[in-house]
Amino acid sequence: MPAAFIGHGSPMNALEHNRYTAAWRAFGQSVPRPRAILVVSAHWYINATAVTAMAVPRTIHDFYGFPAELFDMQYPAPGLPELADEIADVVEPTWVGADIDSWGIDHGTWSVLVHAFPDATVPVVQLAINADKPLEYHLELGAKLATLRERGVLILGSGNIVHNLAAMNPVLGDKAFDWAQRFDDQARTQLLTDPAGAVRLREHHDYAAAVPTPDHFLPMLYFAGLAAENGHGVEVLADGCAYGSLSMTSYTVGLDPMPQPSEGRGSAALASGVPADETNI
Repeated sequence: MPAAFIGHGSPMNALEHNRYTAAWRAFGQSVPRPRAILVVSAHWYINATAVTAMAVPRTIHDFYGFPAELFDMQYPAPGLPELADEIADVVEPTWVGADIDSWGIDHGTWSVLVHAFPDATVPVVQLAINADKPLEYHLELGAKLATLRERGVLILGSGNIVHNLAAMNPVLGDKAFDWAQRFDDQARTQLLTDPAGAVRLREHHDYAAAVPTPDHFLPMLYFAGLAAENGHGVEVLADGCAYGSLSMTSYTVGLDPMPQPSEGRGSAALASGVPADETNI
């Protein structure tokens, strides 16, 4: 089963049709039907390693300042409680807790899946990012999860490699600040040539600006770990930035190269009247 890292951007991507959502849709149409989808979302960032284990996960609207239409959206995919046990087995001795009622499917997951798997019939499970662990932990955990691909599980990381909401400028549209473009370019080189070394990106001189907090960067390390473990080539799914400081670049592994989405608008709308760093995108 292929795997991917998706730069998910604004939750308004769930409602819009642009060159990034077109790439997500094409990805969903290109992969075999998964037994389940396991997502490492930037928006479940807690002080533990845990996995959702409920049969009916709720749709979580974990953002602020967006139109009512977005809060009304539901992604009614089922869960797959038995996958929690499988995950615990393959990552031993790492401890993974089973969450049966506190989380569900957050917008880092459903804003992508409404395009990639719009029928919402494939079971969805989320893996929490443990905020207390170093970068190496997440890379190594991604490598351990790679075996699930052989069991029909589609693994997705959902975040943004460059994610600096305080620096975002709505006037910039699809343009990137120089430092954001440099870091995104270096991440691309690293993932295409040596995903096992992805933690070395923290040594880049633009890392502090590109990754002021690690939550949106870490899902990429899970993808890098499993890509390195399986030894398949990484390919670019979509490439670009939005509003100066938000990388929308996405990657796949285990999938033949796909046509790049046609040029055109990519930056989804932002919240109205709310500073970007207060919207939780």
